[in-house]
Amino acid sequence: MKKRTWIALISALAMTAGLLAGCSGGGGNEEGASGTDAGAAAEDTSGDDGGEASGGRAAEAVTIWYYWETEGHQVALDKVIQDYNASQDKYEVTAKYVPFADFKKQLSIGASADDLPDIAILDSPDHASYVEMGIFEDLTGKFDVSSYYEGTVNSCTVDGKLYGVPFGANCLALYYNEDMLKDAGCEVPTTWEELKETAKALTTDSVTGLALCSVQNEEGTFNFAPWLWSTGATSYDIDNENGIRALAFIQDLVNEGVMSKECINWTQGDVMNQFIAGNVAMMENGPWQIPTMQSEAPDLNWKVTLIPKDSDYASVLGGENYAVINGGNVEGALNFLTYSTAEEQVKYLMDKFGYISADQTIAESQFEEGSPYQPFVEELEYAMPRGPLAEWPSVSDAISLAFNQVITGTATPEEAAAAAQATIDGIVK
Repeated sequence: MKKRTWIALISALAMTAGLLAGCSGGGGNEEGASGTDAGAAAEDTSGDDGGEASGGRAAEAVTIWYYWETEGHQVALDKVIQDYNASQDKYEVTAKYVPFADFKKQLSIGASADDLPDIAILDSPDHASYVEMGIFEDLTGKFDVSSYYEGTVNSCTVDGKLYGVPFGANCLALYYNEDMLKDAGCEVPTTWEELKETAKALTTDSVTGLALCSVQNEEGTFNFAPWLWSTGATSYDIDNENGIRALAFIQDLVNEGVMSKECINWTQGDVMNQFIAGNVAMMENGPWQIPTMQSEAPDLNWKVTLIPKDSDYASVLGGENYAVINGGNVEGALNFLTYSTAEEQVKYLMDKFGYISADQTIAESQFEEGSPYQPFVEELEYAMPRGPLAEWPSVSDAISLAFNQVITGTATPEEAAAAAQATIDGIVK
């Protein structure tokens, strides 16, 4: 690869190293397979680097870095890579696992040491921060994303230029225990008021009506965003009637006992486990949980619906993007992306990940009628990305802190909104 000249920007990236994403979200049961701190050494998962093409000509190497720690995700990506390598002899793709907590640091070190991959697969809300570093190739006019969901394209677009290709998409919806709703004589809620009343009716000594991940990090922000956005507030304008109403609604659920304060300690995977165990009647969660629920709780009677609305239906976009590193094997990277984003490969990957295709034309035929994934597909019509903003991690911290404060009762909705707004204004204004 060509020698990079971005060393001066490394410190800015290192400052954000280790922040949780999304996931974007986590290996296994976290948002968008956003990754978790695996703490493991990086390892190759798809054979030797390079190799000999047929006829004795050395194939050009194309390297990929990713952070998925779930074995099934690694195996699925490896299959697509091996199938690609077998389909042609010009390029030889290999992949390397880098723990999520080390991902940004490794990219920054790689930039200074001339040791970057050709493709990085990263959590979508982090995309803009990498673009600001100058390490991504401008793909405007080089890759057709016209059939992709607008939100997924926006997540890798900065100043009108395309700096990535969406890998796959997910969002959040409402799961409910159908038997519990039936026994309580409740209909599926569609509004906040209906949700609160339904949660009250479902709450018993051993069951809470609703649960959503409320940890104080990006995962918590991810889960709070649909409630904030449903009021008409934005991630950057919280200290107003709408933002305060969103915080107050969550606080009321906790104060009235229909949502456990323990949600501040529950990841999205923990929330799913509480739902499977019958301790929670309804939960906000993502489609990546569906394969696990189907295998671990085959007798549980559950369904998925849209997140109930305040003013408007809302959901938050999760998932990953491919990014091509400039100065690397750009031609080879684009050749692989053309292959991996074709319908056959996309459907295989999305099935293994519990994701929805970011390509709307593929997503529309991805699932059978009545599939629990269908509400997520519907929500992708309006699901919005976090950011895109290079300083998004700092904005997210302010939001998740406000969300956490009202749940724990350490601040009123008005106080939490005002404090968050002061922090956000110092970041983006």
